[in-house]
Amino acid sequence: PRIDMEKELAELEAAAAPKEEPQEESVPAKAPIAFPDFEKVEFTVCKVLACEKVEKSDKLLCFTLNDGTGTNRQILSGIAKYYKPEELVGKTCIAITNLPPRKMMGIDSCGMIISAIHHEEGVEKLHCLMVDDHIPAGAKLY
Repeated sequence: PRIDMEKELAELEAAAAPKEEPQEESVPAKAPIAFPDFEKVEFTVCKVLACEKVEKSDKLLCFTLNDGTGTNRQILSGIAKYYKPEELVGKTCIAITNLPPRKMMGIDSCGMIISAIHHEEGVEKLHCLMVDDHIPAGAKLY
């Protein structure tokens, strides 16, 4: 049988053409804020000293953190669906440390762990923002 060169070349070019990447899900942008408002937020490097699941909660983990002040900081975070507590002990994360305390399940949470949420193959994923372990507890992000 004869080979149809034009057909074969078209098939080879189609196979070699770069595949179109799936589009990232677009996240609507929030309204801009003034720079002085951004400057009010205190992002602090924290070392995870302990982490445990909060009783009677499917979502909450309770972190005990070294935030460089000499006093341990307690922060609750709704990430139990994504992490086992033991995976986080010893890690170096970023937290907002100048939020007023907020009671969750009767426990004070004194800050917020920074995480990134995205979708992979239609499944929601969450990753805590971790930094190099050489960065000391208490370092500020600017």
